[in-house]
Amino acid sequence: MSAVESADSAPAKTRARAGTAKTRAKTPAKVPTSVAEWLASRSDEDLVALLQVRPDLAVPLPASMAVLAARTEQRASVLRATDELDTLDFAVIETLAVHGAADTRDRRPVPRKRLHELLSDRVAKTAINAAVDRLRSRALVWGLDTELRLTPAAQEALPWPLGSTTEIPDALAAPEIGSALAELTSQERALLDKLATTGPRGRTRDAAPETPADRPVQRLLARRLLNWIDAETVELPPMVGQVLRGEAITDPHALTPPQPQTTKLTVADVNAAAAGEVGELLRHSAAILETLGQVPAPVLRSGGLGVREMRRLAKQTGIEEARIGLLAEVLAAARLLDKGIPEPAPDTEADDYWAPTTTADAWDAAVPAKRWVVLARAWLELDRFPWMIGLRDANDKPLVALSPELRNMHAVRDRRAMLELLGEYPSATALSATELSRILAWRQPRWRRHFRVDAVERTLAEAETLGLVARGALTSAGRALLHGNESGPADAEAAMASALPEPVDHVLVQADLTVIAPGPLIPELQDRIALVADVESTGAATVYRISETSVRRALDAGATATELHNLFTTRSRTPVPQSLSYLIDDVARRHGRLRVGMAQSFVRSEDPALLAEVLAAPVAGQLALRAVAPTVAISHVPLGEVLAQLRAAGFSPAGENSSGVIVDLRSRGIRIAPRPNTRPTYRPNPPSLEQLQSLVGELRAGERAAQTHSGQAVRSDGTRTSTAATLALLQLAARVRRPVHIGYVDAQGVASQRVVEPLQVGGGQLDALDPVTGAVRHFTLHRIASVALVD
Repeated sequence: MSAVESADSAPAKTRARAGTAKTRAKTPAKVPTSVAEWLASRSDEDLVALLQVRPDLAVPLPASMAVLAARTEQRASVLRATDELDTLDFAVIETLAVHGAADTRDRRPVPRKRLHELLSDRVAKTAINAAVDRLRSRALVWGLDTELRLTPAAQEALPWPLGSTTEIPDALAAPEIGSALAELTSQERALLDKLATTGPRGRTRDAAPETPADRPVQRLLARRLLNWIDAETVELPPMVGQVLRGEAITDPHALTPPQPQTTKLTVADVNAAAAGEVGELLRHSAAILETLGQVPAPVLRSGGLGVREMRRLAKQTGIEEARIGLLAEVLAAARLLDKGIPEPAPDTEADDYWAPTTTADAWDAAVPAKRWVVLARAWLELDRFPWMIGLRDANDKPLVALSPELRNMHAVRDRRAMLELLGEYPSATALSATELSRILAWRQPRWRRHFRVDAVERTLAEAETLGLVARGALTSAGRALLHGNESGPADAEAAMASALPEPVDHVLVQADLTVIAPGPLIPELQDRIALVADVESTGAATVYRISETSVRRALDAGATATELHNLFTTRSRTPVPQSLSYLIDDVARRHGRLRVGMAQSFVRSEDPALLAEVLAAPVAGQLALRAVAPTVAISHVPLGEVLAQLRAAGFSPAGENSSGVIVDLRSRGIRIAPRPNTRPTYRPNPPSLEQLQSLVGELRAGERAAQTHSGQAVRSDGTRTSTAATLALLQLAARVRRPVHIGYVDAQGVASQRVVEPLQVGGGQLDALDPVTGAVRHFTLHRIASVALVD
């Protein structure tokens, strides 16, 4: 019988426990009366998520939940936390603020159901709930899940005047604003421009009702280009200000994301267009480096590249000045171009010069796809706005390339925001700059001025020049470089290599002494053709021109007539015209009959008559040539100058070494050694997940210590009387396994309190078990400020 009773009693007890648990589950949650209480009630995962989106709250380490709560309400921190919020998030903030959720005196939370009633006619309830969850995760909204309170400083972050979302709109549409602005007088337009740049609200006596209707303010009020606030205050409507500033038009009442008009292209067409741009990019970059390697550009006092030097580069390379400015910025960011004193030093006098670095040679020798990755990554991480070159600064002076004024701390962020938005759409999907500007302004209304249509257009133009965007769509290589992890550059290089046309190993020689390269040439053939011919035009095919000067250049570099004949015979898919053969033979016949060496310099020729002709020419006096034999003359002028002046006089001399072998005396270019002490741009690294979890554990320990009642203490105020007393109390606690409440000051001077269980005291150190984390902690004894036994 007892067994039966015992068996029956077990389920009864189980049901009783279940009933008790159910009763506890139904117990209503305690209503938090402060942000600190609400944070303490959050889970560790919620606190870690908060510190991830607001990392500034963790620096320095908060000593308690009260400190963390105070930081969440600080105005500067709140403004930073709202930078990433979208229009719907701000609509929730404004609605809560208008209905008293931020009032700290009346303590009137707004029920979530009431928020649904106010906004559900414009947006779905699921979207409202998602916005509330985002705000709660940032501690901008707090309280129970059904009773919402607002951090007071959050309403100061609104990107529009309070009430713009909640009040019924009575504003002009964008076309109506444009028509009204076109009819304004200069005085009225100046008044609106002032409010658009300094702030939407302005004080004026002309706002009074008795003001004559012909006054500018009254006319603007009548046209609804200004809103009346009171007898001395007017306000510029948000949409009017956006039109005046050239920003994307955003409507605070549009609580759903804009649906852009897209254009679907093919991946092959997008990548092919990008490959053509990349070919020009690499060719022009190499031309700029080569030109500056011959004649470096002096650095302006302001640190930039002067307008005169830009014009010289444009004339010598055939590249537009605006494009040269962009490429100079990218080359400098890639450390292929730098300022300093080059070697060999130029003849002109300047403090610093812009010249290629020694790494430019290795870059030029790399395969095209790898060279592109170097430039594309440099542009992505460039903390400057190259598209601002040519604009006017505050002193009405034009901004020049490589000047410090182009630096902007938001450049990388804005650039990536635009490209990452393109990357959200399927491959080969094109969006216009206007559509991108509109979407970005809705997503980040506090940053909408950064996404003006002209800024987006110019950034996309730069991205097209770099081959990251083509025809308004993100390229395959650009997508890999933008969204890739550590393997991103390698994947981008492979994608670009597949998009670029395969190098060809042949040319087409024409009867008019032009050579057509039907595509990019293999490096070895490219070098040989560039030596014997000059580029005449570029594009999908490159056209070279062969002339007497270019043939002589090849012969000066050590090539022979036989080698040049063999080059065109083996590499041309078309028959070699006789005119080219005659030209090579004629130049070679005259080339080298006159030899110049070093005495300081000497001139010799197997033909005494030719040497006599040189000595009789005016150039002999300029070079101070003196005959020492019928076939030899010497000069004190350097070898390079002797060669240059003899060629200018119509002769065809060749340089030779001491063994009589023709040598290549072309300049190898001026270079600057990279600066090893160049500091990279500082960007703080966000704390890792493990670090944040540890920080939350520290907060929990501090809270537990603050809530623990202390018994025997070293002093009534918690401070120690002496090191000996502290040591004795800790040793006692370790022996009897008694937890203690300690106050500790770490090496950074941050004070904290915690409850620990001492395990061992010795060697100037306390080893104790942290009951919250279960880990053994080590405390330096002289940093323990207070000790008390826990009851």
